Amino acid sequence: MRVATLGFHHESNTFAPVPASLDQFLASGPDVGDGLIRKYAESQATLAGFIEAAAADADVELVPLVYFDLNPMGTITAEALEAISARLLSALDENGPWDAILLALHGAAASEVHRDADGEVLERVRRLVGAEVPIAVTYDMHANVSARMVDCATVVNTYMTNPHLDPRLRARECADLAFRVVRGEIHPVMALEKPPLAVNILRQGTTDSPMAELVAMAAQAATRPGVLSVSIAEGFPYADVEEMGMAFLAVTDGDADLAGEIARELARAAWEVRTELEGDGISIDEALRRAATADARPVVLLDVGDNVGAGSPGDSTHVLAAAQRLAVGGLFHSLCDPASVAACADAGVGATVELEVGGKTDDLHGDPVAIRGVVRMLDDGKFEDAGPTHGGFRFYDAGPRALVHTLDDHMVLLMSHPRGNTSRAELISAGLDPLEQPIIVAKGVHSPRAAYEPIAAEMIQLNTPGCTSADVSVLEYTYRPRPMFPYERDTRY
Repeated sequence: MRVATLGFHHESNTFAPVPASLDQFLASGPDVGDGLIRKYAESQATLAGFIEAAAADADVELVPLVYFDLNPMGTITAEALEAISARLLSALDENGPWDAILLALHGAAASEVHRDADGEVLERVRRLVGAEVPIAVTYDMHANVSARMVDCATVVNTYMTNPHLDPRLRARECADLAFRVVRGEIHPVMALEKPPLAVNILRQGTTDSPMAELVAMAAQAATRPGVLSVSIAEGFPYADVEEMGMAFLAVTDGDADLAGEIARELARAAWEVRTELEGDGISIDEALRRAATADARPVVLLDVGDNVGAGSPGDSTHVLAAAQRLAVGGLFHSLCDPASVAACADAGVGATVELEVGGKTDDLHGDPVAIRGVVRMLDDGKFEDAGPTHGGFRFYDAGPRALVHTLDDHMVLLMSHPRGNTSRAELISAGLDPLEQPIIVAKGVHSPRAAYEPIAAEMIQLNTPGCTSADVSVLEYTYRPRPMFPYERDTRY
Protein backbone atom coordinates (compact mmCIF):
# COMPACT_ATOMS: atom_id res chain seq x y z
CA MET A 1 0.00 0.00 0.00
CA ARG A 2 1.15 3.53 -0.77
CA VAL A 3 0.91 5.84 2.23
CA ALA A 4 1.57 9.58 2.56
CA THR A 5 2.78 11.29 5.72
CA LEU A 6 2.66 15.04 6.19
CA GLY A 7 1.30 17.73 8.49
CA PHE A 8 1.73 20.94 10.41
CA HIS A 9 2.20 21.43 14.11
CA HIS A 10 1.34 24.58 16.01
CA GLU A 11 -0.04 25.29 19.47
CA SER A 12 -1.63 28.73 19.13
CA ASN A 13 -1.94 30.93 22.21
CA THR A 14 -4.57 33.45 21.18
CA PHE A 15 -3.58 35.67 24.12
CA ALA A 16 0.11 35.82 23.13
CA PRO A 17 1.41 39.10 21.72
CA VAL A 18 3.34 37.76 18.70
CA PRO A 19 1.30 36.21 15.86
CA ALA A 20 2.54 33.16 13.98
CA SER A 21 3.35 34.57 10.55
CA LEU A 22 4.22 32.84 7.30
CA ASP A 23 7.78 34.19 7.53
CA GLN A 24 8.20 32.50 10.89
CA PHE A 25 6.90 29.17 9.61
CA LEU A 26 9.23 29.37 6.61
CA ALA A 27 12.20 30.31 8.81
CA SER A 28 11.71 27.12 10.82
CA GLY A 29 11.15 24.83 7.83
CA PRO A 30 9.41 23.08 6.26
CA ASP A 31 10.91 19.61 6.26
CA VAL A 32 10.41 17.98 2.87
CA GLY A 33 10.75 14.44 1.53
CA ASP A 34 13.77 12.52 2.77
CA GLY A 35 14.72 15.53 4.90
CA LEU A 36 11.65 14.77 7.01
CA ILE A 37 12.90 11.22 7.53
CA ARG A 38 16.40 12.34 8.46
CA LYS A 39 15.14 14.83 11.02
CA TYR A 40 12.49 12.73 12.74
CA ALA A 41 13.20 9.01 12.25
CA GLU A 42 15.49 8.77 15.28
CA SER A 43 13.40 11.10 17.46
CA GLN A 44 10.45 10.26 19.68
CA ALA A 45 8.07 12.66 17.92
CA THR A 46 4.80 11.88 16.13
CA LEU A 47 6.40 11.50 12.72
CA ALA A 48 8.86 8.99 14.15
CA GLY A 49 5.94 6.73 15.06
CA PHE A 50 4.53 6.93 11.56
CA ILE A 51 7.95 6.16 10.09
CA GLU A 52 8.50 3.25 12.47
CA ALA A 53 5.10 1.71 11.72
CA ALA A 54 5.72 1.84 7.98
CA ALA A 55 9.22 0.39 8.30
CA ALA A 56 7.84 -2.56 10.26
CA ASP A 57 5.20 -3.38 7.63
CA ALA A 58 6.55 -4.94 4.44
CA ASP A 59 3.39 -4.00 2.53
CA VAL A 60 3.76 -0.26 3.18
CA GLU A 61 5.56 2.25 0.98
CA LEU A 62 5.75 5.42 3.05
CA VAL A 63 6.09 8.65 1.06
CA PRO A 64 7.21 11.61 3.22
CA LEU A 65 5.83 14.84 1.79
CA VAL A 66 6.04 18.03 3.82
CA TYR A 67 5.88 19.04 7.48
CA PHE A 68 5.66 22.51 9.07
CA ASP A 69 6.54 22.97 12.73
CA LEU A 70 6.71 26.28 14.60
CA ASN A 71 7.35 26.98 18.25
CA PRO A 72 4.10 27.87 20.06
CA MET A 73 3.22 31.56 19.89
CA GLY A 74 0.20 33.68 19.00
CA THR A 75 -2.62 33.19 16.53
CA ILE A 76 -1.65 31.96 13.05
CA THR A 77 -2.07 34.66 10.42
CA ALA A 78 -4.58 34.07 7.64
CA GLU A 79 -1.76 34.24 5.09
CA ALA A 80 0.24 31.58 6.91
CA LEU A 81 -2.59 29.08 7.20
CA GLU A 82 -3.58 29.46 3.55
CA ALA A 83 0.01 29.01 2.38
CA ILE A 84 0.58 25.98 4.60
CA SER A 85 -2.70 24.39 3.57
CA ALA A 86 -1.94 24.97 -0.12
CA ARG A 87 1.49 23.38 0.27
CA LEU A 88 0.08 20.30 2.01
CA LEU A 89 -2.72 19.85 -0.52
CA SER A 90 -0.48 20.32 -3.55
CA ALA A 91 1.97 17.75 -2.19
CA LEU A 92 -0.86 15.25 -1.78
CA ASP A 93 -2.38 16.00 -5.16
CA GLU A 94 0.86 15.92 -7.15
CA ASN A 95 2.18 12.70 -5.61
CA GLY A 96 -1.02 10.62 -5.31
CA PRO A 97 -3.03 8.47 -5.48
CA TRP A 98 -2.90 7.16 -1.92
CA ASP A 99 -4.10 4.13 -0.03
CA ALA A 100 -3.88 5.97 3.31
CA ILE A 101 -2.81 9.29 4.82
CA LEU A 102 -0.88 9.67 8.08
CA LEU A 103 -1.41 13.24 9.25
CA ALA A 104 0.58 14.85 12.06
CA LEU A 105 -1.35 17.76 13.60
CA HIS A 106 -1.26 19.40 17.02
CA GLY A 107 -4.95 19.98 17.66
CA ALA A 108 -4.67 23.44 19.24
CA ALA A 109 -3.89 25.48 16.15
CA ALA A 110 -5.99 28.63 15.68
CA SER A 111 -5.81 31.13 12.84
CA GLU A 112 -7.21 34.62 12.39
CA VAL A 113 -9.99 33.31 10.15
CA HIS A 114 -10.28 29.62 11.05
CA ARG A 115 -10.18 29.23 14.81
CA ASP A 116 -10.34 25.44 14.38
CA ALA A 117 -7.32 25.50 12.09
CA ASP A 118 -6.56 21.78 12.49
CA GLY A 119 -10.14 20.90 11.61
CA GLU A 120 -10.06 23.23 8.60
CA VAL A 121 -6.89 21.67 7.20
CA LEU A 122 -8.15 18.15 7.87
CA GLU A 123 -11.44 18.90 6.12
CA ARG A 124 -9.57 20.21 3.08
CA VAL A 125 -7.45 17.05 2.98
CA ARG A 126 -10.60 14.91 3.18
CA ARG A 127 -12.22 16.79 0.30
CA LEU A 128 -9.10 16.30 -1.81
CA VAL A 129 -8.57 12.56 -1.28
CA GLY A 130 -12.23 11.58 -1.09
CA ALA A 131 -14.30 9.64 1.41
CA GLU A 132 -12.73 6.23 0.87
CA VAL A 133 -9.06 6.93 1.69
CA PRO A 134 -8.31 6.28 5.37
CA ILE A 135 -6.89 9.29 7.21
CA ALA A 136 -5.17 8.66 10.55
CA VAL A 137 -4.37 11.59 12.85
CA THR A 138 -2.39 11.74 16.08
CA TYR A 139 -2.93 14.86 18.16
CA ASP A 140 -1.06 16.39 21.06
CA MET A 141 -2.67 15.79 24.45
CA HIS A 142 -3.36 19.54 24.63
CA ALA A 143 -5.63 19.42 21.60
CA ASN A 144 -8.94 21.25 21.70
CA VAL A 145 -10.73 18.50 19.82
CA SER A 146 -13.66 19.48 17.58
CA ALA A 147 -16.33 17.24 16.12
CA ARG A 148 -15.01 18.21 12.68
CA MET A 149 -11.53 16.97 13.61
CA VAL A 150 -13.06 13.56 14.32
CA ASP A 151 -15.66 13.43 11.54
CA CYS A 152 -13.10 14.13 8.80
CA ALA A 153 -10.71 11.40 9.96
CA THR A 154 -10.88 7.62 9.96
CA VAL A 155 -8.83 7.03 13.10
CA VAL A 156 -7.81 9.59 15.73
CA ASN A 157 -5.76 9.28 18.88
CA THR A 158 -3.82 11.60 21.20
CA TYR A 159 -0.71 11.42 23.32
CA MET A 160 -1.48 10.06 26.77
CA THR A 161 1.42 11.47 28.77
CA ASN A 162 2.20 14.99 29.98
CA PRO A 163 5.06 15.76 29.76
CA HIS A 164 4.69 14.15 26.35
CA LEU A 165 6.87 11.06 26.34
CA ASP A 166 4.73 8.84 24.10
CA PRO A 167 4.20 10.67 20.77
CA ARG A 168 6.14 8.02 18.86
CA LEU A 169 4.27 5.15 20.52
CA ARG A 170 0.83 6.67 20.02
CA ALA A 171 1.54 7.62 16.42
CA ARG A 172 2.72 4.09 15.65
CA GLU A 173 -0.51 2.70 17.15
CA CYS A 174 -2.55 5.10 15.02
CA ALA A 175 -0.66 4.22 11.85
CA ASP A 176 -1.04 0.49 12.49
CA LEU A 177 -4.81 0.98 12.73
CA ALA A 178 -4.81 2.82 9.40
CA PHE A 179 -2.96 -0.05 7.73
CA ARG A 180 -5.52 -2.50 9.13
CA VAL A 181 -8.31 -0.38 7.68
CA VAL A 182 -6.71 -0.54 4.23
CA ARG A 183 -6.53 -4.34 4.51
CA GLY A 184 -10.21 -4.51 5.50
CA GLU A 185 -9.39 -6.05 8.88
CA ILE A 186 -11.19 -3.41 10.96
CA HIS A 187 -13.97 -0.85 10.48
CA PRO A 188 -13.39 1.92 13.03
CA VAL A 189 -16.15 4.03 14.52
CA MET A 190 -15.37 6.89 16.89
CA ALA A 191 -17.24 8.62 19.70
CA LEU A 192 -16.28 12.05 21.07
CA GLU A 193 -17.49 13.35 24.43
CA LYS A 194 -16.76 16.88 25.62
CA PRO A 195 -17.90 17.84 29.11
CA PRO A 196 -18.04 21.59 29.84
CA LEU A 197 -14.73 21.40 31.69
CA ALA A 198 -11.35 23.13 31.49
CA VAL A 199 -8.35 21.75 33.36
CA ASN A 200 -5.91 24.16 34.96
CA ILE A 201 -2.47 23.86 33.41
CA LEU A 202 -0.96 23.10 36.83
CA ARG A 203 -3.13 19.99 37.16
CA GLN A 204 -2.40 18.46 33.77
CA GLY A 205 0.53 16.24 34.75
CA THR A 206 -0.40 12.64 33.96
CA THR A 207 1.63 11.20 36.83
CA ASP A 208 -0.25 13.45 39.26
CA SER A 209 -3.68 12.75 40.71
CA PRO A 210 -6.39 12.92 39.43
CA MET A 211 -5.08 12.86 35.85
CA ALA A 212 -3.10 9.70 36.61
CA GLU A 213 -6.29 7.89 37.58
CA LEU A 214 -8.15 9.10 34.50
CA VAL A 215 -5.33 7.94 32.22
CA ALA A 216 -5.32 4.55 33.95
CA MET A 217 -9.07 4.30 33.46
CA ALA A 218 -8.66 5.03 29.76
CA ALA A 219 -5.92 2.41 29.45
CA GLN A 220 -8.16 -0.17 31.09
CA ALA A 221 -11.05 0.70 28.77
CA ALA A 222 -8.74 0.21 25.78
CA THR A 223 -8.34 -3.48 26.72
CA ARG A 224 -12.06 -4.23 26.36
CA PRO A 225 -13.02 -6.53 23.46
CA GLY A 226 -13.71 -4.61 20.29
CA VAL A 227 -11.94 -1.45 21.45
CA LEU A 228 -9.21 -0.16 19.17
CA SER A 229 -8.09 2.99 20.99
CA VAL A 230 -9.02 5.34 23.83
CA SER A 231 -7.73 8.90 24.21
CA ILE A 232 -7.95 11.84 26.58
CA ALA A 233 -7.29 15.38 25.39
CA GLU A 234 -6.66 17.73 28.30
CA GLY A 235 -7.34 20.76 26.14
CA PHE A 236 -5.44 24.02 25.79
CA PRO A 237 -6.95 26.84 27.87
CA TYR A 238 -4.85 29.54 26.17
CA ALA A 239 -6.62 29.08 22.83
CA ASP A 240 -9.87 31.04 22.95
CA VAL A 241 -11.89 28.82 20.61
CA GLU A 242 -15.31 27.18 20.57
CA GLU A 243 -13.72 23.74 21.04
CA MET A 244 -11.70 24.64 24.14
CA GLY A 245 -11.74 22.10 26.95
CA MET A 246 -11.31 18.44 27.79
CA ALA A 247 -12.28 15.74 25.31
CA PHE A 248 -12.63 11.96 25.52
CA LEU A 249 -12.42 9.78 22.43
CA ALA A 250 -13.05 6.08 21.98
CA VAL A 251 -12.49 4.07 18.80
CA THR A 252 -14.09 0.66 18.38
CA ASP A 253 -14.34 -1.90 15.62
CA GLY A 254 -17.80 -1.17 14.30
CA ASP A 255 -19.52 -0.77 17.70
CA ALA A 256 -20.80 2.80 17.99
CA ASP A 257 -22.68 2.10 21.22
CA LEU A 258 -19.55 0.79 22.96
CA ALA A 259 -17.49 3.77 21.77
CA GLY A 260 -20.09 6.20 23.11
CA GLU A 261 -20.35 4.35 26.41
CA ILE A 262 -16.59 4.49 27.03
CA ALA A 263 -16.26 8.16 26.08
CA ARG A 264 -19.15 9.11 28.37
CA GLU A 265 -17.79 7.05 31.28
CA LEU A 266 -14.45 8.82 31.10
CA ALA A 267 -16.06 12.24 30.78
CA ARG A 268 -18.27 11.58 33.80
CA ALA A 269 -15.26 10.42 35.83
CA ALA A 270 -13.43 13.66 35.01
CA TRP A 271 -16.49 15.72 35.91
CA GLU A 272 -16.67 14.06 39.33
CA VAL A 273 -13.13 15.27 40.15
CA ARG A 274 -13.46 18.69 38.50
CA THR A 275 -12.56 20.64 41.66
CA GLU A 276 -9.34 18.62 41.92
CA LEU A 277 -8.46 19.78 38.40
CA GLU A 278 -8.09 23.37 39.61
CA GLY A 279 -4.71 24.68 40.73
CA ASP A 280 -2.70 27.58 42.14
CA GLY A 281 1.02 28.28 41.99
CA ILE A 282 3.38 29.69 44.62
CA SER A 283 4.40 33.36 44.70
CA ILE A 284 7.78 34.25 43.21
CA ASP A 285 9.20 35.62 46.48
CA GLU A 286 8.13 32.59 48.50
CA ALA A 287 9.57 30.19 45.93
CA LEU A 288 12.91 32.03 45.77
CA ARG A 289 13.26 32.08 49.55
CA ARG A 290 12.44 28.38 49.71
CA ALA A 291 14.95 27.57 46.98
CA ALA A 292 17.66 29.72 48.57
CA THR A 293 17.41 27.85 51.89
CA ALA A 294 16.90 24.35 50.48
CA ASP A 295 19.13 21.60 51.86
CA ALA A 296 19.37 19.80 48.51
CA ARG A 297 19.95 21.20 45.04
CA PRO A 298 19.12 21.88 42.30
CA VAL A 299 15.72 23.39 42.92
CA VAL A 300 13.79 23.92 39.70
CA LEU A 301 11.41 26.90 39.58
CA LEU A 302 8.77 26.52 36.89
CA ASP A 303 7.94 29.92 35.39
CA VAL A 304 4.34 29.12 34.47
CA GLY A 305 3.48 32.61 33.19
CA ASP A 306 6.27 32.48 30.60
CA ASN A 307 5.61 28.97 29.36
CA VAL A 308 7.24 29.09 25.93
CA GLY A 309 5.72 25.71 25.09
CA ALA A 310 2.29 27.32 25.39
CA GLY A 311 3.05 30.40 23.30
CA SER A 312 4.70 32.92 25.61
CA PRO A 313 7.59 35.09 24.31
CA GLY A 314 10.31 33.65 26.58
CA ASP A 315 11.55 37.04 27.78
CA SER A 316 9.75 37.37 31.13
CA THR A 317 11.94 38.97 33.79
CA HIS A 318 9.69 38.67 36.85
CA VAL A 319 11.76 35.92 38.47
CA LEU A 320 15.13 37.46 37.61
CA ALA A 321 14.09 40.87 38.95
CA ALA A 322 12.82 39.33 42.19
CA ALA A 323 16.06 37.36 42.64
CA GLN A 324 18.03 40.60 42.33
CA ARG A 325 15.72 42.36 44.78
CA LEU A 326 15.95 39.54 47.33
CA ALA A 327 19.71 39.05 46.76
CA VAL A 328 19.18 35.37 45.87
CA GLY A 329 22.14 34.13 43.85
CA GLY A 330 22.91 30.88 42.07
CA LEU A 331 20.17 31.22 39.44
CA PHE A 332 20.26 29.77 35.96
CA HIS A 333 17.84 31.86 33.90
CA SER A 334 17.26 31.95 30.15
CA LEU A 335 15.82 34.85 28.16
CA CYS A 336 14.97 35.42 24.53
CA ASP A 337 16.77 38.67 23.71
CA PRO A 338 18.50 38.77 20.31
CA ALA A 339 19.66 42.36 20.78
CA SER A 340 21.53 41.45 23.96
CA VAL A 341 23.03 38.40 22.25
CA ALA A 342 24.35 40.68 19.51
CA ALA A 343 25.84 43.04 22.10
CA CYS A 344 27.65 40.11 23.76
CA ALA A 345 28.92 38.90 20.40
CA ASP A 346 30.32 42.36 19.68
CA ALA A 347 32.07 42.38 23.07
CA GLY A 348 33.43 38.81 22.81
CA VAL A 349 34.01 35.98 25.26
CA GLY A 350 35.72 37.20 28.43
CA ALA A 351 34.44 40.76 28.10
CA THR A 352 32.48 42.51 30.82
CA VAL A 353 29.10 43.74 29.58
CA GLU A 354 26.33 45.91 30.97
CA LEU A 355 22.94 45.04 29.49
CA GLU A 356 19.20 45.60 29.86
CA VAL A 357 17.90 42.08 29.29
CA GLY A 358 14.44 40.68 28.63
CA GLY A 359 11.10 42.35 29.02
CA LYS A 360 11.07 43.69 25.49
CA THR A 361 7.95 42.04 24.05
CA ASP A 362 5.24 43.71 26.13
CA ASP A 363 4.44 44.97 29.63
CA LEU A 364 2.83 41.70 30.73
CA HIS A 365 6.10 39.81 31.06
CA GLY A 366 8.07 42.37 33.08
CA ASP A 367 10.48 45.21 32.40
CA PRO A 368 14.06 44.88 31.13
CA VAL A 369 16.47 44.04 33.95
CA ALA A 370 19.93 45.61 34.23
CA ILE A 371 22.76 43.10 34.55
CA ARG A 372 26.52 43.41 34.61
CA GLY A 373 28.75 40.43 34.09
CA VAL A 374 31.24 38.47 32.02
CA VAL A 375 30.45 36.81 28.71
CA ARG A 376 31.32 33.14 29.27
CA MET A 377 30.11 31.57 26.02
CA LEU A 378 28.94 32.41 22.51
CA ASP A 379 27.52 29.83 20.07
CA ASP A 380 24.94 29.25 17.33
CA GLY A 381 22.34 27.80 19.72
CA LYS A 382 22.08 24.39 18.06
CA PHE A 383 22.19 21.32 20.27
CA GLU A 384 20.94 17.74 20.34
CA ASP A 385 19.34 15.60 23.03
CA ALA A 386 18.82 11.88 22.44
CA GLY A 387 17.31 11.36 25.90
CA PRO A 388 13.70 11.64 27.06
CA THR A 389 12.32 15.08 26.21
CA HIS A 390 8.86 16.60 26.10
CA GLY A 391 7.34 15.92 22.68
CA GLY A 392 10.15 13.55 21.78
CA PHE A 393 12.13 16.18 19.90
CA ARG A 394 15.86 15.62 19.41
CA PHE A 395 17.29 18.61 17.54
CA TYR A 396 17.06 22.13 18.97
CA ASP A 397 17.86 25.56 17.60
CA ALA A 398 17.69 28.58 19.92
CA GLY A 399 19.51 30.84 17.45
CA PRO A 400 22.74 32.59 18.42
CA ARG A 401 23.27 32.48 22.20
CA ALA A 402 25.38 34.14 24.85
CA LEU A 403 25.98 33.06 28.45
CA VAL A 404 26.65 35.85 30.95
CA HIS A 405 27.83 35.23 34.52
CA THR A 406 26.52 38.26 36.37
CA LEU A 407 27.78 40.05 39.47
CA ASP A 408 24.65 38.74 41.21
CA ASP A 409 26.03 35.22 40.64
CA HIS A 410 23.39 34.39 38.05
CA MET A 411 24.00 32.42 34.88
CA VAL A 412 21.88 34.24 32.30
CA LEU A 413 21.57 32.39 29.00
CA LEU A 414 20.50 34.81 26.27
CA MET A 415 19.07 33.38 23.07
CA SER A 416 17.74 34.68 19.78
CA HIS A 417 14.66 32.44 19.47
CA PRO A 418 12.06 31.67 22.15
CA ARG A 419 12.85 28.30 23.64
CA GLY A 420 11.36 26.50 26.62
CA ASN A 421 13.72 24.75 29.02
CA THR A 422 12.86 21.15 28.13
CA SER A 423 16.33 19.65 27.77
CA ARG A 424 19.32 19.41 30.10
CA ALA A 425 21.44 19.45 26.94
CA GLU A 426 20.60 23.15 26.72
CA LEU A 427 22.80 23.80 29.77
CA ILE A 428 25.42 21.21 28.91
CA SER A 429 25.88 22.67 25.43
CA ALA A 430 26.46 26.07 27.07
CA GLY A 431 29.22 24.63 29.25
CA LEU A 432 27.15 24.24 32.43
CA ASP A 433 26.60 21.17 34.58
CA PRO A 434 22.89 21.10 35.50
CA LEU A 435 23.72 19.36 38.78
CA GLU A 436 25.95 22.26 39.78
CA GLN A 437 23.25 24.92 39.36
CA PRO A 438 21.66 25.67 42.76
CA ILE A 439 18.44 27.09 41.25
CA ILE A 440 17.22 26.48 37.71
CA VAL A 441 14.42 28.65 36.32
CA ALA A 442 12.58 26.62 33.69
CA LYS A 443 10.07 28.37 31.49
CA GLY A 444 7.25 25.85 31.40
CA VAL A 445 4.88 23.82 33.54
CA HIS A 446 5.05 20.12 32.70
CA SER A 447 7.31 20.22 29.64
CA PRO A 448 10.53 20.64 31.69
CA ARG A 449 9.69 17.69 33.94
CA ALA A 450 10.98 14.98 31.61
CA ALA A 451 14.40 16.62 31.65
CA TYR A 452 14.62 17.87 35.23
CA GLU A 453 12.62 15.53 37.47
CA PRO A 454 15.45 12.96 37.40
CA ILE A 455 17.89 15.46 38.95
CA ALA A 456 15.75 18.01 40.80
CA ALA A 457 15.63 18.01 44.57
CA GLU A 458 12.36 19.91 44.26
CA MET A 459 10.25 21.40 41.49
CA ILE A 460 8.08 24.42 42.34
CA GLN A 461 5.30 25.81 40.13
CA LEU A 462 5.27 29.61 40.28
CA ASN A 463 2.26 31.87 40.05
CA THR A 464 3.96 34.25 37.61
CA PRO A 465 2.20 36.81 35.40
CA GLY A 466 2.13 36.32 31.64
CA CYS A 467 0.05 35.14 28.72
CA THR A 468 0.27 31.58 30.09
CA SER A 469 -0.56 32.46 33.68
CA ALA A 470 -2.05 29.67 35.78
CA ASP A 471 -4.59 32.26 36.93
CA VAL A 472 -6.89 32.01 33.92
CA SER A 473 -9.31 34.46 35.52
CA VAL A 474 -7.10 37.23 34.10
CA LEU A 475 -7.77 36.05 30.52
CA GLU A 476 -10.63 37.67 28.61
CA TYR A 477 -12.35 34.99 26.54
CA THR A 478 -14.69 35.64 23.62
CA TYR A 479 -15.25 32.26 21.97
CA ARG A 480 -14.85 29.57 24.64
CA PRO A 481 -17.88 27.43 25.56
CA ARG A 482 -20.29 28.89 28.10
CA PRO A 483 -21.13 27.77 30.69
CA MET A 484 -17.89 25.96 31.51
CA PHE A 485 -16.34 24.89 34.80
CA PRO A 486 -14.46 26.45 36.58
CA TYR A 487 -15.26 29.81 34.94
CA GLU A 488 -18.96 29.40 35.69
CA ARG A 489 -19.06 27.55 38.99
CA ASP A 490 -22.70 26.42 38.65
CA THR A 491 -22.12 24.66 35.31
CA ARG A 492 -24.04 21.38 35.00
CA TYR A 493 -23.16 18.25 33.04
